[in-house]
Amino acid sequence: MMRGIDARKAKRLMNQMGMHLKEIPDVEKVIIQTTSEEIIIEKPIVSVMELQNQKVFQITGGNISEKTSEKTLEIPEEDMHLVAQQAGVSLERAKEALKQTNGDLAQAILLLTSKNR
Repeated sequence: MMRGIDARKAKRLMNQMGMHLKEIPDVEKVIIQTTSEEIIIEKPIVSVMELQNQKVFQITGGNISEKTSEKTLEIPEEDMHLVAQQAGVSLERAKEALKQTNGDLAQAILLLTSKNR
């Protein structure tokens, strides 16, 4: 017959093994972002277990909502100016070429210069 271990013994065993478990108080929201979606967990219970200098997070409960997202590519102003100057085009055309090439400067310049010929 198996019998349960009381909380004190369990805590003592965890400490002996170098494991430390604590709950993070007052967590309002946890957001998990991937390249294609965002998972939002409202009012979760979050616990952190530390073991051998690593942290393991456990998230339970809460209201979960998911949404897919399209990442917007941030194009730095200096990149647009460089591409526009090198390709001899307007800033707007340079920006569009950078978006098409996911911000790759060399590809954007090649794209614009091959179109101009």
